[in-house]
Amino acid sequence: MAALGVAGSVQARPLMPLHDKPREMLSPPFVDGQGRDLTLADFRGRVVLLNLWATWCVPCREEMPTLDGLQEKLGGDDFHVLPLSIDRAGMKVVRRFYEEIGIRHLGMYLADSTRAMLAFGALGLPTTILIDRDGFERGRLVGPAEWDSPEVMAQIQTIINERSE
Repeated sequence: MAALGVAGSVQARPLMPLHDKPREMLSPPFVDGQGRDLTLADFRGRVVLLNLWATWCVPCREEMPTLDGLQEKLGGDDFHVLPLSIDRAGMKVVRRFYEEIGIRHLGMYLADSTRAMLAFGALGLPTTILIDRDGFERGRLVGPAEWDSPEVMAQIQTIINERSE
């Protein structure tokens, strides 16, 4: 993963750039904390904030509490934060990291790093993708953000408030 870029500070990040029109997405298989096989199709009907991350990625580690805060504030039947780890050491390092920093509201998900990076077109970590209820990519941000800030939550809420035709 030598080509994998790691982006800068959480504080200096803009809102997520949204696309002019929704984009189709691929979904590699991944597993949850209970070992169940999933794809993005399992989340249809909800807006999803997919965050590709790893425990060894410093900016990823720094933004994880803000993703936890976002899930606590907006998570439910209409919205889900999906932190998809690409750690090759497996779920045990993810579980240990969650315990170390006190993550309480996020689920654990793990994918093969190469398959996930290729399928999602991710060039660096963290990469976060906003997915609408129909499974289309609506926006993308490479680099960390303060996900539980009022501005970001308002932006995500506008996508949550849209209804499928």
